[in-house]
Amino acid sequence: MLRNYELSPYTLAILPAELEGVNGASEVLEEEGNHYVRATPKTLVDRSCRYFGSSLKGRQDGTKDVCGITHKAPIVIDPTSGMYFFPTTSPQNSDCAWISHSHISSTKKMPDQRTLLTFTNGTAIQLPVSHGSILNQIQRTAQFRFQLNERLQAYQRVNHDRVAEHFS
Repeated sequence: MLRNYELSPYTLAILPAELEGVNGASEVLEEEGNHYVRATPKTLVDRSCRYFGSSLKGRQDGTKDVCGITHKAPIVIDPTSGMYFFPTTSPQNSDCAWISHSHISSTKKMPDQRTLLTFTNGTAIQLPVSHGSILNQIQRTAQFRFQLNERLQAYQRVNHDRVAEHFS
């Protein structure tokens, strides 16, 4: 079991895990394998946000400012490497998992308000969340990604024009 872990572009999901003798643990799914970490999913996401210069709260506030999403807000951990994640429930809920938007291949409705989520590497997990809720989270994350990318590109164009003007 790991004590420290930073999410990376290879992270597929962070799932809450119940391990004997451990209060607050996560199973981190990566392209090449899984790890258990001695921290809750929310703590791992917050640590990774802080590694890239913000916090989970700061990233949630940013999402609100960009596209107005406040409930179960998707976040960007690092836009340059495409690290966009969404929570499966309220992040305050101990059952909340975080899913990487970039690695989702497909979803399938399952019985009992569950969803089968398949990642691009073929890994599949069942989430105790309705298919409609997962589809909504995927769509909201796509909307957020698009709007944030539009802002970043506009900012780059403006700065490029300023630099070009300065040297001409």
